[in-house]
Amino acid sequence: MTYDLLIRNGTIVDGLGGEPYVGDVAVNDGIITAVGAAAGPDSTAARTIDATGLLVTPGFVDLHTHYDGQAIWSDRLTPSSAHGVTTVVMGNCGVGFAPCRKTDHEVLVDVMAGVEDIPGVVMTDGLPWTWETFPEYMNALAARRLDIDVAAYLPHSPLRVYVMGQRGVDREPATAEDLAKMRALAKEAIEIGALGFASSRLTIHQTESGSPIPSYDAAREEIAEIAKGVVAGGGGLLQFVPDIPADGYQPVLQTVFDVAEEVGLPVTFTLVVANSGDPTWPDAIAMVEEANKRAGAGSFFTAQLLPRPIGLVIGLQLTGNPFVLYPSYREIAPLPLAQRVAEMRKPEVRARILADKPGVGHPILYVAQAWDWIFPLGDEPNYEPDPATSIAARARARGVSPMEEAYDRLLDDDGHAMLLVATSNLENNSLDTVGELLHREDVVLGLGDGGAHYGMICDASYPTFLLAHWTRDRASGRFSVAEAVRELTSVPARVAGLADRGRIAVGYKADLNVIDHAALRLHKPVISYDLPAGGRRLDQTAEGYVATVVSGEVIAECGVPTAARPGRLVRGRQSAPAPV
Repeated sequence: MTYDLLIRNGTIVDGLGGEPYVGDVAVNDGIITAVGAAAGPDSTAARTIDATGLLVTPGFVDLHTHYDGQAIWSDRLTPSSAHGVTTVVMGNCGVGFAPCRKTDHEVLVDVMAGVEDIPGVVMTDGLPWTWETFPEYMNALAARRLDIDVAAYLPHSPLRVYVMGQRGVDREPATAEDLAKMRALAKEAIEIGALGFASSRLTIHQTESGSPIPSYDAAREEIAEIAKGVVAGGGGLLQFVPDIPADGYQPVLQTVFDVAEEVGLPVTFTLVVANSGDPTWPDAIAMVEEANKRAGAGSFFTAQLLPRPIGLVIGLQLTGNPFVLYPSYREIAPLPLAQRVAEMRKPEVRARILADKPGVGHPILYVAQAWDWIFPLGDEPNYEPDPATSIAARARARGVSPMEEAYDRLLDDDGHAMLLVATSNLENNSLDTVGELLHREDVVLGLGDGGAHYGMICDASYPTFLLAHWTRDRASGRFSVAEAVRELTSVPARVAGLADRGRIAVGYKADLNVIDHAALRLHKPVISYDLPAGGRRLDQTAEGYVATVVSGEVIAECGVPTAARPGRLVRGRQSAPAPV
């Protein structure tokens, strides 16, 4: 046989959790055509990769990204594609860029700038706005040639504004006519390829101008009518971001759960494990268990969880730092970094900033003073840090205040230092609870947020962290390689309804990774100025990815991207190939 691509003698990790085994994977026309010994020793290929001693896995699927803009202005969806991800789902949190009338462009830019930390000028310069309706936006995506595949939800906030105009922005109740329009547009979106519908009620999801997003307190009736439109269009997934509750998840999840059960749709939602205080996650898990019992066979409701701390990366070059809201710091904030550092090293400037009080700003910026949960982020970033290395602990050891310690650490490396603010997932100062939850069938990986939070979050690298930390480096509670790969591939593919990918078997889409597991290593995030209008973003790369393959084409080798752009828009749920 002659193949387009032949990966020889690799350790095949099938994506279903099966025991890894040594064999070959052969590809023709973007599809896996032979696995194991089936390729035969005499087979040839246009391209052969020797995978001896290396893992061969399915391409990873990321359920929670925000590449809605980046997929339009760039042909590479990094950081995700640098970490083995070959399919991303965007439109999460109910924010995006369609549907949208010309008169409402500024409204959606305001929403995305506030919720997802994408600078307004980046969107103004980077988006051609050649669409108005959601189908037109999907056509714009379909015309793109990308490094990896993209799929999309219909986002709630743009839908509400498109139907209701300023009334939607002001979060007025929808009328019967409004609801009928939303239902019809949801049906249309599913019919042309949306994977489902996404919404958010998270308090800190605010516009850049400081208002709650349009979907924030939408009524149950509105969610129900849109869900009925999803059903009428052929079905799909409901993605939801609940508020972070002080008294349990039940009040904020019940509405969406009730609607989903009534109309027969699956739900996936963001789960957060608090660092301290009474845990609220058991409440959410109990609700999921009960809902799935009522739904019958299969996991119908799933919680999404990041395998490392949810948090921020802060520094003098980034969106946030502990002093970013202080008037005395704001006076020097516009200065170039070197000049700002020189000013901050002056004793009188240091004293003035440390004695100041914060002004008003985005709620998320206030967590930049959670001293017990802020840690230096070094060249080998540690996402399960020792509590003794926190800013609070370091300050106690030095006999100074946490503010003084943070101030001094920000000046390290001539102001290029970064700090990790671990806002959640470190219950009992470890990731033990996260590991236990991720072993559950009703908890799935997600929340990488690639394509958003450009100046404060870089979590799209979590697949590399999972494979390096959880399967190799961690002393306890580890995942096997087979378990971790399953969580990165077939499980999210199943949740999204993309049954044509996520496993290595004949007939499946040839999205693959060849990985040197022993060499797998995360690099420290870096700041790149490669967005439209010279905008800034955090990026992160890794070592150990020998090759990443999308639809049979190699898109990266040893961390270096190729010219191949096989990524396409995935329109709607995909069926599994017929058994061979």
